[in-house]
Amino acid sequence: QVQLVESGGGLVQTGGSLRLSCAASGGIVRINVMGWYRQPPGKQRELVALASRGGSTNYADSVKGRFTISRDNANHTVYLQMNSLKPEDTAVYYCNADRTLATDPAGRPSVGDYWGQGTQVTVSS
Repeated sequence: QVQLVESGGGLVQTGGSLRLSCAASGGIVRINVMGWYRQPPGKQRELVALASRGGSTNYADSVKGRFTISRDNANHTVYLQMNSLKPEDTAVYYCNADRTLATDPAGRPSVGDYWGQGTQVTVSS
């Protein structure tokens, strides 16, 4: 089965940096778009950044100039470099793999949208 595993979250002071990683596995052939979303406690999940397979990127206005998304297509991995962190960046960060083409052990193809379990980022003032 397709699985996304995030890492790199933690506690950091305002102005600090963190680098999140997300590795996808499970018979993956191709992932169209990989991205990062976040959900503060008690609030809805929101888009942070997207990266297409071809290299195009998109950022939420709130993180432009501070966060950088990148991909390693060969290893189905996406990263989020977060600099100049603010308390309002505190949230659970989720990795997403959209329109993922994968094959099961029998060789049957499937296309799906997958999410990681989330990693906590806490920024203290």
